[in-house]
Amino acid sequence: MTDRTPTELTDTTVDLLQQLIRNACVNDLTADSGQEVRNAETLEAFFAEALGEDSSVVSVRRFEPHPGRVSVAFTIAGSDPSAEPLTLLGHTDVVPVDEPKWTKDPFGAELIDGRIYGRGAMDMLFITAAMAAVTREVAIEAQAGNPPRGTLTFVGCADEEARGGLGAGWISQNEPEAFSWRNCLSETAGSHLPVVGDGDAIVVVVGEKGAAQRRLTVHGDAGHGSAPYGREMTVGLIGEVARRLAALEPDVVSDELWQGYVRAFRFDPETEAQLLRGENYEALGDLARYSHAMSHLAASPTVLRAGGAINVLPSTAYLELDIRPLPGQTQEEIDELLRNALGDLADRVTIEHLITEDATVSPTEGPLYDAIVDTLDEFFPGVPVVPTIAAGGSDLRFGRRLGGVGYGFALHARERSFGEVLDQLHSHDEYIDVEDVALTAAAYRSLVRRFVGVGGDVAK
Repeated sequence: MTDRTPTELTDTTVDLLQQLIRNACVNDLTADSGQEVRNAETLEAFFAEALGEDSSVVSVRRFEPHPGRVSVAFTIAGSDPSAEPLTLLGHTDVVPVDEPKWTKDPFGAELIDGRIYGRGAMDMLFITAAMAAVTREVAIEAQAGNPPRGTLTFVGCADEEARGGLGAGWISQNEPEAFSWRNCLSETAGSHLPVVGDGDAIVVVVGEKGAAQRRLTVHGDAGHGSAPYGREMTVGLIGEVARRLAALEPDVVSDELWQGYVRAFRFDPETEAQLLRGENYEALGDLARYSHAMSHLAASPTVLRAGGAINVLPSTAYLELDIRPLPGQTQEEIDELLRNALGDLADRVTIEHLITEDATVSPTEGPLYDAIVDTLDEFFPGVPVVPTIAAGGSDLRFGRRLGGVGYGFALHARERSFGEVLDQLHSHDEYIDVEDVALTAAAYRSLVRRFVGVGGDVAK
């Protein structure tokens, strides 16, 4: 087995990460944004540089459902059709920046004091770069006559930040046979829980919450703003709707994942019991907000619209909710929860479904999960692995819907807590430690070799 943090692999991954950041593939949720074609071309050049333009060991496929919104897949065919395949889904788009609030160039990819700064450095370009670097290594070995036993695919996915409609979601619906969805890895995992005492635990994401976006519309009396007497104020009505929904407190969902997560902290019995009942989230420190989201349906009022002209009483107003259900929670149950929260106003409100997707989760057993656990044990021997649910979304859900399994995978240094990593997502002055880039690249190398069988390693 190659050294766990080889300098050459680290340098290659860091260099590619900086190029991906500098391409500034900013996705503002509109169809013409993103322009991930820049990162797709960078990845194509990255492989061609090592393999030559006419390499036959890598099958390259492009997907462009909208001009400039390019995803690209690199597949190395396995030598054994019965061996398990592996697909690495790394997205190449990033979210916008509020540039005045950055103290570093958001697209400069500057290396300062052991950290690479830039939009997307943590979410998730460092993982995408590691995936590409390791896949290229496997391709080089295949070109030398030593292909993997199982087929390996790396996909640079567009549009993940807008829920994948022009990226992995589009591929899964329109060209699902382009590559295997049976075993998938993507963002994110490998950070550490602040276990009480000197303990340690490593997080692996096995599922993610769904989507139940809603628009709630109310109607009142139109009229001139100078004469409101006797009219029902639409703005007041939507304000009361918003107040009631903001006060909504769904019950804790104390399933096996939540129970295992809480127990991993090794709190005293009273604190543990409180958390399992959905109380005392402050005990979790900077993980309180995430932990609440992991154990509850989240319903956040995020958009409120009423009126246009200052001298006109609006007759219509609406409120939009970003709702994230947990596995097993249905759209019908969510509507009922909203109606109950509205109480006597329920009949005055029209509930419209926007984006709706069920939550997805993969089992904490099986060949890929076991390979993840074995790989983490290689780098952090004896440290427990704690499966969790992501509060947001990832491209893994598309593979799960097609019958595959999907897990978040990366690796961070011991001092990098789960809360610190979460705080970097979509933040100002976003960064990734080079140490974590090295660990993630080395961990992907180990996991890929372990799972698909490369260089004499036996696929499990």
